[in-house]
Amino acid sequence: MDRIDAMRVFTRVLERQSFTEAAEDLNIARSTVTDVVKRLEKRIGVVLLERTTRQVTPTIDGEAFYRRCLSIIQDMEDAEALFSGEKPKGALRVDVHGTLARHFLMPRLPRFLRAYPDIELYMSEGDRFSDVIREGIDCVIRVGTPNSEELVAKQIALLEEVTVASSEYLNEFGIPSNINELTNHNVVGFRSTGSSVAMPLEFSIENTIKTISPIASLTVNAAETLVAAARLGLGIVQVPRYHVQSDIKNGTLIPILEEHPPTPSPVSILYPQNRQHASRVKVFIDWLESVFAESLPNY
Repeated sequence: MDRIDAMRVFTRVLERQSFTEAAEDLNIARSTVTDVVKRLEKRIGVVLLERTTRQVTPTIDGEAFYRRCLSIIQDMEDAEALFSGEKPKGALRVDVHGTLARHFLMPRLPRFLRAYPDIELYMSEGDRFSDVIREGIDCVIRVGTPNSEELVAKQIALLEEVTVASSEYLNEFGIPSNINELTNHNVVGFRSTGSSVAMPLEFSIENTIKTISPIASLTVNAAETLVAAARLGLGIVQVPRYHVQSDIKNGTLIPILEEHPPTPSPVSILYPQNRQHASRVKVFIDWLESVFAESLPNY
C-alpha cells in the first residue's frame, strides 16, 4: 500500500471514528487498517489517533495531519482525472428523503448509472440531518432550511407547497374561507425528526407570511403518514404539491385557501467540506441539479 492509499485509510478511520467501520467501507481487513495507521504514525513520528474501547478520536497532530491528507488526496485525484480522462469511480454514499428519492431521483437514476458505470452508489433514506462525517455519508438531500456549520449547503430547488384536505373531510366540516376559520378545523401536525414541536402552518397574505399553530389531534413525523392521514379524512395538511398531485387530480384531496399559499420549501444538498472536490460527488451534484431543473423548470 503506497502513501496515498495509507492517507486514504487514515482519513476514513478518523471520519468514521472506528477501525472496523473504516475497514468495511474500504473493503479491507480490520487488521490491515490497524497496521497501516501504526506504520503511518511510526513513519512521521507522532501519535495521530487516541484509541478507546468505544471510539477513535484524533490528537491535535492528527487533526492537522488529517487536513493535510485531504488536500493531498484531492490534488492527486484532480490530477489523475485531468490527465487520464477517466470517469469518476468508487463508492458514493447518499442519504435522501424517501419521497424525494422515489419521485425525482429513481425514475432518472438509470441514466446516471449508465453515464458513470464505475460509481458504486449506496442510497439510504432519512429525513434528519445526519452526522454525515461520522456515518461516512458523502452527501444528503433534504427539504427545509439547512442548519449545519460543519457542512457545505447548496440549494438546488424550491418545492411548491399546498394546503389540502380530503373531500370527505370537507363535506363533513366545510371548506374554510379564510385562515381564521382554521380554529374550527382539525389539523394533522408534522414534526420533523429531532424537533420537539410541530411545524406551524404558513400562509402568504399581502406579501407577508403568517404562521398559525392550531392544536392537532394527530401529529406525525413522516411525510407518507402525513398524506395518508389526510386521505383518511383526519384533517387539513400542508405538503409539497408534487407529493399529492395525483390525489388532487383524482379528487381524493382538495386544495383549500389557494389564495394564501404556503411558502415554497427549499431542497438542498449538503456535504462535508472535504468531499466537495471529489469527482464522484461533483458529477452527482451536477446530475441532481439537472434532475430538479428538468422536473421543476420554473425554479
